[in-house]
Amino acid sequence: MALYRDQQLKIYNSLTGQKEVFEPINEGHVGMYVCGPTVYSNVHLGNCRTFMSFDMIFRYLKHLEYKVRYVRNITDAGHLEDDDAGEGEDKIAKKARLEQIEPMEVVQRYTVDFHNILQKFNLLPPSIEPTATGHIIEQIEIIKEILEKGYAYETNGSVYFDVLKFNKTHEYGKLSGRKLEDMISNTRELTAQDEKRNPQDFALWKKAEPQHIMRWPSPWGDGFPGWHLECTAMSTKYLGETFDIHGGGMDLKFPHHECEIAQSEASTGQSPVKYWLHANMLTMNGKKMAKSTGNNILPNEIFSGENDHLSKAFSPAVVRFFMMQAHYTSILDLSDEALLASEKGYQRLMDAMGLMDSLVAGKSSDMDIQDWRKRCYDAMNDDFNSPVLIAVLFEGVKYINQIREGKSTLTDEDLSVLKQTMNDFVFDVLGLESQTQDSAISEKLSGVVSLLIQMRNEARASKDFATSDKIRDELAAMGIQLMDGKEGTTFSIS
Repeated sequence: MALYRDQQLKIYNSLTGQKEVFEPINEGHVGMYVCGPTVYSNVHLGNCRTFMSFDMIFRYLKHLEYKVRYVRNITDAGHLEDDDAGEGEDKIAKKARLEQIEPMEVVQRYTVDFHNILQKFNLLPPSIEPTATGHIIEQIEIIKEILEKGYAYETNGSVYFDVLKFNKTHEYGKLSGRKLEDMISNTRELTAQDEKRNPQDFALWKKAEPQHIMRWPSPWGDGFPGWHLECTAMSTKYLGETFDIHGGGMDLKFPHHECEIAQSEASTGQSPVKYWLHANMLTMNGKKMAKSTGNNILPNEIFSGENDHLSKAFSPAVVRFFMMQAHYTSILDLSDEALLASEKGYQRLMDAMGLMDSLVAGKSSDMDIQDWRKRCYDAMNDDFNSPVLIAVLFEGVKYINQIREGKSTLTDEDLSVLKQTMNDFVFDVLGLESQTQDSAISEKLSGVVSLLIQMRNEARASKDFATSDKIRDELAAMGIQLMDGKEGTTFSIS
């Protein structure tokens, strides 16, 4: 793949607001960190889209033969519902209280759900999947460093990051494009009960009240780390003080990622990330997805068809194909019509993939396969443009059908390039699986067996037992057992 790596991959960097040529810090190696889920509920479909987008990016970097260390964390130390204000209840502890179970039971249940759903969507596991609770020591050490350098202060057992002091020598807000002066003018005044010096300050460590379940000892007393701190600790530990790519949903740009930058620069003196990538949101029927309004659907509800929003069940592969049809930085709207259209397109693609092995090479080529192959790479090298890639792949589908119908020919060498490229991009890069192809075959098989059962019943009715026995025996030889009962004849496949 060296040839295609040399063509220059360009990615949109949220930090600079423009596409830049991707040049990893260490040649041939890529360090990538993506913010993972807080495991206190079933994984949201919008989050799945984010993780799927970075799975596609991970897959393409691996396809280009980069050695990628992909780190995606699990937030299993519940942060507060209003973390930036330092108020509210710990999300994991709240769920544990409502269900009357241990917080780590909540964590285990929803971590398992998260992994199961991502496996159904055919996501590759990350290289490392660290947990927040497994890195409390590292978080405490970073807080000590920030305190020592004067960018944080301790109050009543809690530690806060001093945003105003940090902004005197650094630029807080450079990722999101927000100016601290504007933030100050738009925030409420502190009350006498507030521990923070400024409303913009955020918690590095929070003192645990007596009723708080998840707590750890620290130099400042029993407490728990602030939400933003865990990603700084884990990305630094496994990827270094400066690494190549940090990804996450657009909603994390401020304040989460902004705070990560501030913490890293305050503790190490270095900007932590070279390229910031943000995936956009998923809407449904033109509106924001939200449990409170009922405009919400879980992945398993799509797979089973047990929901009030869609006309039928859709396989994980069809949903993945639907999501790959939009650029990862674009808002994508989920609807019944969109999924039905994606299912048709997906099946057309899988039908063509199933025909490739039967294609016969000709003496000459009347298609420029090398140019077509190059356009596949051009699409992905343009900030991982999966919708353009899919359009080019459907040109490949057209080629496959034309060759099968004898309307076009490819030499053996060019046919090999066509097959390899289709397989590389459809299965390895886009991560699609032929699940619905298996389902379609199963449906057709059922139809054929039902027809044979009908023919057998007609033969028995006309006392043609030789034919009826032949149908039964031939099916049995193929592993299909017919079972006659009061309700009619059924079958099983062994």
